[in-house]
Amino acid sequence: MELRPENTLKQKTVKGLFWGGISNGVQQLLSVVIGLIFLKNLSPGDYGMIELLAIFMGIASIIQDSGFTMALTNKPTFQNKDFNAVFWFNLIVGCSIYIILYFCAPLIADFYNQPELVLLSRILFLSIVIGSLSTAHNAVLFKLLLVRERAKIDILSTLIGGGIGVYMALSGYGYWALAIQTLVTATVGMILRWYYSPWRPNFEIDFRPIKEMFGFSSRMLISSVVSQVQANIFSVLLGKYNTTSDVGNFSQGVKWSRMGGQVINGMVSNVAQPIFVQLQGEPKRFALIFRKMIRFIAFISFPTMLGLAFVGREFFGLINEDWLPSVPILQCYCIWAAFSPISLLYTQVVISYGRSNCFFVNGLLFAVIQIGAAILALPFGIYWMAFVNVVVSCFYILVWHRIVSKLIPVTLFQIVKDFSPYLGLTLIIFAIVWCFLRIIDLQNDALIFVVKILLSAALYIGALMKFNSVIFRESLMFMKRGK
Repeated sequence: MELRPENTLKQKTVKGLFWGGISNGVQQLLSVVIGLIFLKNLSPGDYGMIELLAIFMGIASIIQDSGFTMALTNKPTFQNKDFNAVFWFNLIVGCSIYIILYFCAPLIADFYNQPELVLLSRILFLSIVIGSLSTAHNAVLFKLLLVRERAKIDILSTLIGGGIGVYMALSGYGYWALAIQTLVTATVGMILRWYYSPWRPNFEIDFRPIKEMFGFSSRMLISSVVSQVQANIFSVLLGKYNTTSDVGNFSQGVKWSRMGGQVINGMVSNVAQPIFVQLQGEPKRFALIFRKMIRFIAFISFPTMLGLAFVGREFFGLINEDWLPSVPILQCYCIWAAFSPISLLYTQVVISYGRSNCFFVNGLLFAVIQIGAAILALPFGIYWMAFVNVVVSCFYILVWHRIVSKLIPVTLFQIVKDFSPYLGLTLIIFAIVWCFLRIIDLQNDALIFVVKILLSAALYIGALMKFNSVIFRESLMFMKRGK
């Protein structure tokens, strides 16, 4: 299998970021609409039931993938046998994990003291097997930078799975609506990956490529598992010592912040590593493109994520006041969501240089610190747990910067200089809008919500035009060309 002929690296980068942003934006818009309907018709307890199983789903999916998607992407050259080995390995591992979890379902239910989890987990865990059928195909799409095809897959699977889930939620099926949505989304995604991928598996099974990639993939695997534990430790602790409603409120605050952040993170992950791999021998050029991506991320991330925190009270209040306890969680995690794409970009540099050992050690250290911080903050309640988590996450970006600065010529001052204009502009605009609303003394949440969004957006765009922002101008030009 050979890569398609490509345009210049700059064109690939801009095109990938642009279409990655568009596709992720559409997908997240669908998720927002579907999520709003769920929030209206499901309780915090319904979400809590699904969230209790998130750590098992997450770890199982990571083990099933075993880091081979990244390993395949990181290989300069590859053959059909590489993907074939990964396909059969993932299928065997996925089926094995499901069998283990099937028999562990009663133990999981006993741990949380929720008998309903036995049947729910056995149904929900089927998505692990379904996912294992298309991991190799997804790696092909990722390797070939087929951003549009991946966008179609994500959008259609979200639309179909979400549509069925919404129907079940409106029909009163409670947490089963969320479970079936997950299954349908996974199934549709698997079918479409087979359809759009130019690669097909065969029965000439040879696991030697697995051994060749194992050194890289094993470190990615362990690091990802620990990170998954870190990401879901809150749900486990809250589920064990608190109610499912507490778990639901916490998970929704985190979910909506992540949903916005995933638009930018998706743009980065779809493009960064395949581009960075080609720049390993050109550190100065690497640094220029890296800083360009930082500026683009800041241009999008700060106004959107801090903006979500700005309207968080009105957002949940308009949907259902039962969800108001989620507001402080949302606002706290939106701060991290604004910076997380920058952190992700740093890690992609490390991975692209083949420094999986470095990625593994630092990812492990970060996760251990987060888990320890979560346990220490548990007696103080969910809000302190969220605050500590965000503070640790933001400060750890400095660790990643120190590592990356040894690989490419970038300084902390340059990075701060790249993102600070957008951060400063965003904060100033929100302060102006807040003062304006205090002066006119609006009382209607819907009006406050609309005014905050429209006035902030108008001021931000106006300021970018006034100061002749290069990133803003290039984005407009790219949209006009329709590429």
